[in-house]
Amino acid sequence: MNHAPQIRKVDVTGPLQVTIQWSTGETFATDLGDLIGPKQKGDPFADLHDAAIFVQIKSDEWGDGLSWPDGLDLGADQLYSLGRQQASLPTREDFAAWMERNQLSLSQAAQAIGMTRRMIAYYKSGTRPIPKTVWLACIGYESLRHEAA
Repeated sequence: MNHAPQIRKVDVTGPLQVTIQWSTGETFATDLGDLIGPKQKGDPFADLHDAAIFVQIKSDEWGDGLSWPDGLDLGADQLYSLGRQQASLPTREDFAAWMERNQLSLSQAAQAIGMTRRMIAYYKSGTRPIPKTVWLACIGYESLRHEAA
């Protein structure tokens, strides 16, 4: 897999809540309330607070996002990051921030946690999910680095 995760299936599980099955094999229960925001007049997403409209959710043909009637849509990248965040799993943004905080290039990050440069590039770009064990290695590296300072 050398592309961003794609949506395979979506099910509505409650008001502004869905379960999304991803091409990575992961399934996340995701609360879309933060993305959609509170119901405000003039906000295009305000209609999604109406359950009858929200349940009309569909994954687009390529799995690149979710859409509703009248052209409302949310992209898969943002939804995948939100799902991982809500499941307390690391996101590509977390991984990139770890590299930046520690001033690591792809090669240096690979050496620091015992991975290949290619896998580090996959994690940083979001084309592969970051396993908890890899994230724990990142946290351990950072912790030991600060202890030594």
